[in-house]
Order: sequence, then structure tokens, then C-alpha cells
Amino acid sequence: MRIKRFFPIAILLLMAHSSLSLAAEKFEPNYDESKVPEYTLPDPLVLSNGEKVTDAKTWKEVRRPEILNLFAEEVYGKTPEAPDLLRYQVIETSDEALDGKAIRKQVRIFFTQDKAEPKMDLLVYLPKESENPVPLMIGLNFYGNHTIHSDPAIILSDSWMRKNEDKGIVDNRATEDSRGASADRWAVDMILDRGYGLATAYYGDIDPDFDDGFQNGIQPLFYKEGQNKPAPDEWGSIGAWAYGLSRAMDYFEQDEDINENQVAVMGHSRLGKTSLWAGARDERFAIVISNDSGCGGAALSRRRFGETVARINNVFPHWFCDNFNKYNDNESALPVDQHMLIALIAPRPAYVASAVDDRWADPKGEFLSVVHAEPVYQLLGEPGFGATEIPEVDHPIMDTLGYHIRTGGHNVTDFDWKAYLDFADKHFGR
Repeated sequence: MRIKRFFPIAILLLMAHSSLSLAAEKFEPNYDESKVPEYTLPDPLVLSNGEKVTDAKTWKEVRRPEILNLFAEEVYGKTPEAPDLLRYQVIETSDEALDGKAIRKQVRIFFTQDKAEPKMDLLVYLPKESENPVPLMIGLNFYGNHTIHSDPAIILSDSWMRKNEDKGIVDNRATEDSRGASADRWAVDMILDRGYGLATAYYGDIDPDFDDGFQNGIQPLFYKEGQNKPAPDEWGSIGAWAYGLSRAMDYFEQDEDINENQVAVMGHSRLGKTSLWAGARDERFAIVISNDSGCGGAALSRRRFGETVARINNVFPHWFCDNFNKYNDNESALPVDQHMLIALIAPRPAYVASAVDDRWADPKGEFLSVVHAEPVYQLLGEPGFGATEIPEVDHPIMDTLGYHIRTGGHNVTDFDWKAYLDFADKHFGR
């Protein structure tokens, strides 16, 4: 069983807690716009040799690969190639799920040819009444598939989980009290009623969210002989989680009930960072959505507003590649900034969402990333965004690029989901 790989977990967590507490005590976030440092953003339409990008061919063949490689080498880490053959097993299905309104599928995805652990359990709900392959929303979840709905047929995760008594987690394991504990974030009925499917997987199935030296996730599956941790320019946890999303996409291409050309990837917070990186790397995702993703996600690093590069690397050293530490309190030296991550999604639609009370994630910095990604969309013949000022609260802007800032704090709400579904309707022609 996978639990055998967690032998040193108590010691690791104790050490991590001590260092994280110390880092948290020392950090004082800036929430004053007058104290945002002056900065100059790197231009996504200027090649590394200084030449201007003036046509779509140069963007696609030269500049886009340059930027993608810079993010891989300096921020998220390089990711292994996709497997030649996806290994998966449909372990449960029902045509009468959720009181007869949905089809439920539970699919186990393996990351190796011999079906060794770790493995990822994918939960899929599809609207029952649809006659054609359906468009789909996919997002990773924080505490197991069973937390997104009270449906008793959802397999209870046996993976390690972060401590959270409110989510029914006991001794880092889910209990029956976990069922439906995060249902308020998932709007399952709304999504199905709008004609969309929903897929989710527990992110800890891919890589557990603590600094374990990369011993208990999928990284060891790809170590070279004699290697025991990723190289400084190789993937951290965000890269691994994004890799898992792409393996789910592999499955969608083989499921005749899903329209693989209309899959939107959505993520919240650290998983919003993940959805952006997954969407940048994997162009099969037709729409990419970031919800309150903040530093290392949609927010401009150079603003140093709310969470900063130094703080995120100190408290979550496993999220990014080790090279990212070079930019602690040194954001101006970054060869990229987060507007360029959104630009990598072009010309596909991208949506960024913020919340008024979530200053930690720097709503203005998230908005500005969208603004500064727009020239790439325009070069590729898309209208982009059309806004230069942050919109009125609770009034989404939707073009090829979308943005809203809503009432409330760091969360995913029905307001967010309605906006994402409206955005998907617009671009999927529904």
C-alpha cells in the first residue's frame, strides 16, 4: 500500500511546521499601493535576442517556446514527457447517479505501465439527458473526490491528506464525515443543469502537499539512476499536479461521452496556479480558468503585493523548482512575469478571477496580468480584453480574455461558477 512510503512523515511534518511557523512570523505583507516598487515587465513580444515579434508564425515557432522554456527552467520546473500509452481502469459507473440526473464514472489512472502506485482516481459526472458528447469542466480538489458531493457512492480516498478537522480528516486520512465537506465549492447541480460534465481528482493522489523531499508523489517514477530528488530546473508539486491534469485529458480523449475539444480546466488558489501552468503546457485544454491564484499564479510577481516570491518559496518550498529561489526578494531579475504565463494560453480563452477581500492574492496584480497578456492575443487575431481599469465589483468582463472581482474572500462560489459557465457558453457556442 502507498502508506508504506510515508515512514518518516511525522518527523518531516514536525520539521516543516517549525520552519513554516518561523517564516510566517517574519513576513509582513504589503497592502499599500504606494509601496509597490517601480518595475518594468518583460515584453512577451520581444525575443531573447531583442528582436520584436510581429507575426503569428514567429510567436508560435520562436517566442512561445522561449517563454515556455523560461517558466519551466526558472519557475515550475521541467516536466517529463507524456507516456506513450495511458493506463486506466474504470472501477465504477452508474447511469442513475444523483437521483437519476447524472451519469457517474470513477476511473483509476496509473502513471506507470505496470500500474504501480501512486495512482489517481478521477471522478466524472455527466448530464444524463445529453445525446451528444458533452463539454467538461475539470479541476483538482483539496481533500478527496468524496468531498465535492455527499453522493455515498463516491470512493472514499485512502491517500494522505493535510490536517483539517472541519473536513473530517483524522490522522491525515479521510473519514465518512468528509463526504460533501467541500460541496459548497463545486456547484455540481448548476454545472450539470447547464449541460456540462464535471471531472475532479484529489491533488494529493499525484503529489502530497508537504515538503517530503519528493519521495511520496509521482516524481520518483521519473528519477534517473542514482537520483533521489528533482534537479534545480525540474518540476515541483505544481508541475506534478499539472502533469496529472494532462493525464486526465488523455482519458477524456478516449471517453466517447466527453467532447475532448471542449474541456475547460479550472483551479482555485494553489490549484489555480496549477491550472494556468497545465493550460500553458497542454494546448488541448480549450479554456483555462484561474480562481484566486495569486503569487506564482495570475498575479504579477514584481508588484510584491500580498504574498511574495520569497514568502511562497520559504513556506511552500516544494511547489516550484529550486531555481525559483534565485528570485526571492529579487523579482526584477526574473526573465518572465505572470502576464507571460497567460500569454502562453493564447489564442485560447483564459479567465482570471479575484475577490475583494483576498488581498493576499493581489487582485490588481491578477487583473494587470490579463491586461499585459492582451497584446499577444491581438497579434494572433483575437480581441483580447478591452479593459484598462479593474471592473466594478461583481461585473465580469468576457471576451477572449475574461476577468471579474467579486464580493467576498478566498473561495470558490456559485457566482464564480456561473461566470465560468457563461464564459464557456460564449466560446463553445452554446
